[in-house]
Amino acid sequence: MAAGTLYTYPDNWRAFKAQIAAQYSGARLKVASNPPAFTFGQTNRSPAFINNFPLGKVPAYQGDDGFCLFESNAIAHYLSNDALRGATPQAAAQVLQWVSFADSEIIPPASAWVFPTLGIMQFNKQATEQAKEDVKKVLTVLNQHLTTRTFLVGERVSLADITVACSMVWLFKQVLEPSFRQPYPNVTRWFVTCVNQPQFKAVLGEVKLCEKMAQFDAKKFAEMQPKKETPAKKEKAGKEAAKPQEKKEKKKEEKKPAPEEEMDDCDAVLAAEPKAKDPFAHLPKSAFVMDEFKRKYSNEDTMTVALPHFWENFDREGYSIWYAQYKYPEELTLTFKSCNLITGETQQEWLISKGCL
Repeated sequence: MAAGTLYTYPDNWRAFKAQIAAQYSGARLKVASNPPAFTFGQTNRSPAFINNFPLGKVPAYQGDDGFCLFESNAIAHYLSNDALRGATPQAAAQVLQWVSFADSEIIPPASAWVFPTLGIMQFNKQATEQAKEDVKKVLTVLNQHLTTRTFLVGERVSLADITVACSMVWLFKQVLEPSFRQPYPNVTRWFVTCVNQPQFKAVLGEVKLCEKMAQFDAKKFAEMQPKKETPAKKEKAGKEAAKPQEKKEKKKEEKKPAPEEEMDDCDAVLAAEPKAKDPFAHLPKSAFVMDEFKRKYSNEDTMTVALPHFWENFDREGYSIWYAQYKYPEELTLTFKSCNLITGETQQEWLISKGCL
């Protein structure tokens, strides 16, 4: 029976998969998610950690026998038993099918929709609306499959249920309000059944379904961005220096910042990460305003407004354009499929930069 340590940050849904699998299989799993055992952004960047896990990503597993694994699906598979993995070749293949489905079809749109509500990402209306449509497609597939089934594969919980349910935890907690999930009763029934199993509850605790769809919080997003240090302003001479002391004190009182909101677990993880210096800070500032182009692209017609704006303002000295050819063009027959792939790639690049994948 497997025994070892799982390194992660608190409330990492990817780590939940391995923890729940261990609850079912009886694997002896210690979780290192808080100091001094593990400090996200520090421990996972130490030479000793990188030696065992070259990418420095979490979750990461180290067995008591020295066996090391990274990638959450591999860890969950290793900590499972035969019943979870699929007792027959057919069942095992179906489990793998749903694990892959979660990675390719659920996580990209779920991230694009949920992350802005947590303050992790900037809100993009076009991307969010597309994500909602993609989530509806996912829910439709699951709802149809679960019409005559209690679980995704076979008659008992498998790694398929664990993986798909964990990938949907934040959807159900943050954005799938009653009116949105109403057309998909089989999915809700299945999800509630899963998260109320003792093995799930031991890891997830009580999962409360969303009552009102969470929205992007601009203030929260701003608070989570790296703060730029600005040199102290020089004291003004003349009339400013001669102002009565009472007036100055009153002004200071008016400018007192509002009490900071208590950080949730996700905020705490990101806040704990050391802020990296911009590697391009030494380069001259470009005249091309990227935010302006993004606004055009997100809010106006691409062909008639966004692209002309791009070519009229593009800075050839400050930026470069790369052309990439996708190796599997048969996957790009529909526009929404291409959008899913591109969104998934950019989300993964962002998460890798944060050490979360």
